[in-house]
Amino acid sequence: MQPIQRVAIVGAGNMGSGIAQKSAQEEFDVQMVDREQQWVDRGQDIITNFLAEAVERRIFSPQQVADIQGRITGVVGVENTASGTDLVIEAVFEDFDIKAGVFQTLDEACDENTILASNTSSLSVNALADATGRPDRFVGLHFFYHPAKNRLVEVIPAAATSQQTVNRVVQYCKMLGKVVIVCGDRPGFVVNRFFVPWLNEACLLLQEGVGSAAQIDAIARKAFRIGLGPFGLMNLTGPPIALHSTDYLAEQLDTSRYDGAANLRELVAANAMWEIDGDESYTEAQFSQVSRRLYGVVFGVATQIVDEGVCSMEDVDRGAKVGLRWARGPFELMNKVGVKDSFKMAEEYQQLCLDDNGETSWHLPAFFTTQAENDAAWDFSYVDTEISDGIATITINRPEAMNALNETVIEQLGTAVDAVNNNESVHTMVLDGAGKAFVAGADVKFFVDKIRSDSIPDIVEFTTNGHKVLNSIETSPKTTIALTTGLALGGGLELALCCDYRIGTRRTQFRFPETSIGIYPGLGGSQRPARISGIPLARWAVLGGNFMTAQIAYDIGLLTHLVEIASVDKAVKSCSKDGKPANKYLSQPTNIDSPVVKFALDFYSDDNLPTLLSGGCPEGYDAEDKTISRQLKNLKYTAPIALSVASELIDITATTSLTEGLQSELAKLTDIFSTRDALEGLSALIEGRRATYTNS
Repeated sequence: MQPIQRVAIVGAGNMGSGIAQKSAQEEFDVQMVDREQQWVDRGQDIITNFLAEAVERRIFSPQQVADIQGRITGVVGVENTASGTDLVIEAVFEDFDIKAGVFQTLDEACDENTILASNTSSLSVNALADATGRPDRFVGLHFFYHPAKNRLVEVIPAAATSQQTVNRVVQYCKMLGKVVIVCGDRPGFVVNRFFVPWLNEACLLLQEGVGSAAQIDAIARKAFRIGLGPFGLMNLTGPPIALHSTDYLAEQLDTSRYDGAANLRELVAANAMWEIDGDESYTEAQFSQVSRRLYGVVFGVATQIVDEGVCSMEDVDRGAKVGLRWARGPFELMNKVGVKDSFKMAEEYQQLCLDDNGETSWHLPAFFTTQAENDAAWDFSYVDTEISDGIATITINRPEAMNALNETVIEQLGTAVDAVNNNESVHTMVLDGAGKAFVAGADVKFFVDKIRSDSIPDIVEFTTNGHKVLNSIETSPKTTIALTTGLALGGGLELALCCDYRIGTRRTQFRFPETSIGIYPGLGGSQRPARISGIPLARWAVLGGNFMTAQIAYDIGLLTHLVEIASVDKAVKSCSKDGKPANKYLSQPTNIDSPVVKFALDFYSDDNLPTLLSGGCPEGYDAEDKTISRQLKNLKYTAPIALSVASELIDITATTSLTEGLQSELAKLTDIFSTRDALEGLSALIEGRRATYTNS
């Protein structure tokens, strides 16, 4: 599959310029197209101001900003879009006729291989596809504001869209670091389908005098655990957008309840904003009435989305958590509230949707009714498996939590791995993580809760189960590959290291943070790095807790392949063709000439280790030297007990088999998690403070 590289964005407004900027940040060649030079210039100014702020916040360097802007070419006139563009994304006003006119021009300007896409939040993708003249190479794309920051994108294929088109566009979105939801073409798609009625219901509650805008916002923030309530959000994005969206849903879904509230309509007509600075205090009765109404519409619509086959309930929740930054998605909220009571709330909302004849088009799905009757919680799947041409890709799909490993994920991952191992049609197993992370370690809150409840055996059981899953990968008859094309920390890096190959890109970031949070890496992290790269490099990585860029990880040997983002699929096929390596534990770095490798071999030598563990600077080294002082500082902020245990475990790799070493690693878990320093370090991480260790 030829990856997308040349992208054009039609429409240089806030959304279009944001998509252009994000694409350029990820090293795509970008055209920003508008009908007049002044609008192209305005888009360039928006990007310049945004990136200037990023420089001030030290997100980008001035040189990086210059490189980003250098990849963006301004184009005046849709007809002047380069014919060889791989993907054109239309981001003009949400009007069908305007969009259709743009696509007719693009169809003539672009060659037959160009994919056309519409950044629409509500319009029918199938209807737009018919207007393009190339429905098989058309797809809906719904970016969320701001496209350079918000990680969610909805990909909506039309009925005629080819699978190759979908695959290429999804790959492009993933290369942007987006969390992708592929969904059906229904009004509102996924997120807006429940979010927009939620906004309108808040307006109706205000209109009915249930509470002030400030009170309703405060209740919504508490009920949904969000930073901004509905009125604050409408002020941020613009009340006219909310009115347009809710009127559109009302028309398309034949649901009069969604008709824009009179007060919203009046506000838009007056070009005003909601008054949200009043007294936020509310009564218990107000909280109950507001929260039940807002819960009711969200719960009912969420189940309608799933019932209509738009997407899975996991994707509904993913959309809420990633796109809207809700702490919990609708289905998770139902589990918290109780599914039976959640159903009652949805029924109460359904009564509000009845017309004068007692009829409504707003119905609750049968599966929701059954779930409520059984008073059963929703079960979620966080691990997906896709098999194609003998390659099984197992994706940990929990991007809102950076794919962190918890009991459920480990159990589901183990089931998926066993299924692939037992599938004779599969010759290669690929492990991947959704979103920008591979796996960002284990769920730290789980550890803290278990320590505080004196349930350390549960931690041991969880880790033991993790070892079993990793061993199933380690001993798999399949060629195993970890796509570590994003962040891999702690347990995530340990998961990757049990694979035959680890493919990385410039986005790859590795680190073992455990000794700095009071524990040691317990899923093989004390064993595999040393057997891959040698003991001094393992000490540098594990004891020093050093951050590893993609190049450093490759030089050390923790990455086996470092490729361009667009070449990941090619690298997977190459590894698959090569098959399992004869020996993946060479105990030596890949690039002996790397400055980091040379330093680690010297500084973390056997001779220097006792001094380093005691907190001193080895003889012959300048403690004021920047490189040396950084290492000493890293070691200073570790938990002494954790540092000592991790060092012992690394050292036994010289005299034990991998199996024996892993058993030793497991055997010390109870001791390390029983220390005060473990609780302190893990708690400090959650609380965002520096730990204070007492060596106890």
